[in-house]
Amino acid sequence: MTQPLVMIAGGGIGGLSVALTLTQIGVPCVVFEAVPELKPLGVGINLQPNAVRELYDLGIGAEDLDQVGVPTKEWALVGRNGNDIYAEPRGLLAGYNWPQYAVHRGEFHMLLYRKLVERAGEGAVRLGQRVVGYENNADGSVTAIIEQRDGTSLRETGTLLIGADGIHSRVRAKMHPDQPPIQWGGIVMWRGTTLAKPHRTGSSFLGLGSDTHRMVIYPISYPDPETGLAWINWIAEITLEDTEGYDVSSWFRQAELDEFKHHFDGWTYDWMDVPALLNGSTVAYENPMIDRDPVPYWVDGAACLMGDAAHAMYPTGSNGASQAVIDARELGIAMLEHGVSRAAVQAFNDKLCGPVSELILRNRGAGPFGLLNMVEDRCGGEFDNIDTVIPATERAEFMAKYKSAAGFAIETLNNAPRMIAEGARVKL
Repeated sequence: MTQPLVMIAGGGIGGLSVALTLTQIGVPCVVFEAVPELKPLGVGINLQPNAVRELYDLGIGAEDLDQVGVPTKEWALVGRNGNDIYAEPRGLLAGYNWPQYAVHRGEFHMLLYRKLVERAGEGAVRLGQRVVGYENNADGSVTAIIEQRDGTSLRETGTLLIGADGIHSRVRAKMHPDQPPIQWGGIVMWRGTTLAKPHRTGSSFLGLGSDTHRMVIYPISYPDPETGLAWINWIAEITLEDTEGYDVSSWFRQAELDEFKHHFDGWTYDWMDVPALLNGSTVAYENPMIDRDPVPYWVDGAACLMGDAAHAMYPTGSNGASQAVIDARELGIAMLEHGVSRAAVQAFNDKLCGPVSELILRNRGAGPFGLLNMVEDRCGGEFDNIDTVIPATERAEFMAKYKSAAGFAIETLNNAPRMIAEGARVKL
């Protein structure tokens, strides 16, 4: 090869973030995506300030993000009886130099895709092509084995292969053929959106209920100036005591409201009517809350995992997409230091594999929703004044530890230099 080429398996949020980063620093790349057409699929996700900072540095600013979501003002946990357990400001109101965003996952995905095509051209993404394996070559290159929609296969050779192909990653399966199956702890989630009036601050992320039976509710659009209605993302969660017969392999399917809404009968407060919120949705999707056990390494020769392929985690900390963006930027940093080389992906692995693997296990232990566990353990979920159950200092310390582990402690993030300097380019 006359110049390096990075091949990226998967055109999701992680894969497109890598491609945008490599394009920014002058590294030729191509994305192989299995679907024949990208569509705005999914519902709400959160982008933490550390990821928003990197998006800004990628030239994806507030004007772009405001088209696909809304800045989050508050993060709050509320007990089943409607009393606050913990609340704190988020984003700019918390003192970060960057906002936190709640966005429509599909619209955000399409935003990244449009930006990449604008900057790198239509050929930067090859649709209808799934990477199903790879081979490391004696000359240091790597060959991706690609399956096409018509059933034929082809082989493409490049300098590096980045496996950004999600929780069902074929690249990871090749790298770790004996990995354990997907891990499921019995939690089932139903997701949807409803046009309704925002609650509390007007842009609050709310966890309501208990650790085993809760709602997560937040807006993902600005209110309509005439009606005051916004698109409200909701996630209804229960933990099944008996999981026999439940098919985890059908991990994302459309569901009928009558299948699950009865679990939330009576969840009515003067500031929130959960049954009405659920009934106002036109469609709902069911999926089990799943992750994968950490693996000891993300790199095999010139092949490297990132995003959910490397570290699929429970969404309890709202940082799955954020970590994928950070992964992309860390890969860019490594290539700026080591070139487009095996040394670069090894440096990326050495820096992140251990700490992010710990985050997987922390999220499996309920992440920031662990406060709900503490409330259940200490008072059975019923209380009048949370300070008599968990003192304010203990609640604040719990949350500070999580934010530090997840990489978005306020002072640390605000005082950190840019991950990738403006105008930085890899020497090819």
